[in-house]
Amino acid sequence: MSRSPNRTIWNLAWPQILMMLFHFLIGMADVWVAGYINREVQASLGIISQSLFFLLVVAVAVANGSVAAISQSTGAGLHARVKRYVGLCLILAGILGTLFLILGLPLKNLLIAALQVPEKMQPVTEYFLEVYLYVLPPYYMLIITNAIFRARKQVMYPLYSMMLVTALNTVLDIGLGLGWWGFPDIGFKGLAWATFGSVTAGALFNLSVLARQRLLAPDSFAPWRWAKAALPYLFKVAWPAGLMQIVWHSGYLALYAITGSLPWNPVDALAGMAIGLRIEALLFLPAFAFNMTASILIGHYLGARQPGEAKRFGFRILGIGLVSITIFAVAVWQFIPAWVDLLTRDPAVAAEAVRYLKWNVLAIPFTLTSMILAGAFNGAGATLYNMLIMGGSAWIIRLPLAYWLGHLVMKSAEGIWIAMFCSQIVQSLVLLYFFTFKNWQRFAMIKTRNGSKESA
Repeated sequence: MSRSPNRTIWNLAWPQILMMLFHFLIGMADVWVAGYINREVQASLGIISQSLFFLLVVAVAVANGSVAAISQSTGAGLHARVKRYVGLCLILAGILGTLFLILGLPLKNLLIAALQVPEKMQPVTEYFLEVYLYVLPPYYMLIITNAIFRARKQVMYPLYSMMLVTALNTVLDIGLGLGWWGFPDIGFKGLAWATFGSVTAGALFNLSVLARQRLLAPDSFAPWRWAKAALPYLFKVAWPAGLMQIVWHSGYLALYAITGSLPWNPVDALAGMAIGLRIEALLFLPAFAFNMTASILIGHYLGARQPGEAKRFGFRILGIGLVSITIFAVAVWQFIPAWVDLLTRDPAVAAEAVRYLKWNVLAIPFTLTSMILAGAFNGAGATLYNMLIMGGSAWIIRLPLAYWLGHLVMKSAEGIWIAMFCSQIVQSLVLLYFFTFKNWQRFAMIKTRNGSKESA
């Protein structure tokens, strides 16, 4: 593998780039149909989509833990341990997804109030939130099963799963949201149920593949004695990853609150931000692919007890990513005004979306550096670094600066977008320093004991 590192990176990256492209198309279909209905639906969708990410933080945390544990175990050749970690992660997906559904339903009104949603948007936002709570159990299963495949370098299966989710979501979005093709026209409610149906289908597809591979089998579920011994490392990786997601996404919710409480055109700013986030996601397609590739390869090399090679691959992925995605960002910028016009018919919303994208496209090299190095730390199990650095960037730099620039100095949403740009610069430089000079390899699960490998 090390004899052709660029090919190794590319073979893992390209299916994940396509996977993220389909993920992007899901968001584009949602925003397009929402914008066709009205701007209040579009703004509500942006708020609740961000809230959904917040509700999925534990799934992402367990996924990070599963990638670290399974990739390192695979690199070490501990196949029985791999299978047992698969079973353990599936159990956690089922339990946690159901638990958050049960806890979330009675608390949904408190979240709506905390988000400071404008009054005329509240009925739509409340409906989106309720249906998105119902989608949590299958969504947890989808995220964690995709992580299991990636950790084993089976990157084609997450691609197939996202192709299925994208196709079904698009058909249901347009059919139910706009009443096309003989579907009942239920408006914005159709967007919510399209998400539920497509995510459930993707989760069932993944489970069927695991069953065919005999990874979902009775012997995948180890005795409690083994699970009790295996859970600490999973928890060690997952809790900082989960806390980082909570801190990071609560920071985005706070950013929405800062934007929504602007005395000057808050609905235009929120809708423009929702559109900007969707288009910005196009630039993150290869970035997320390189992030996940870094997690896989770092985990495998640390499992094989090659920490030096793990670090070298991290720098290789960073170099390839910076060059390719910066060129991609320059090309994409030429089409941004046309894409914004495609997603909204409101000139004020379009102007705000372009301003948002101007600053966030400028931040792409810094954002990319953060994403790739965070992926490397995930693969090593060093999620504590991600939590401290990225969480600190959000709450110590981004949010205070956003309020100061947006509400007090510039008195416009553009001040908030500038604060996002500044926080990305600081965050990326600190992550690069830690990757270069700190001993992050010590977080790996696979250790050398008296010169021999650990058993399963």
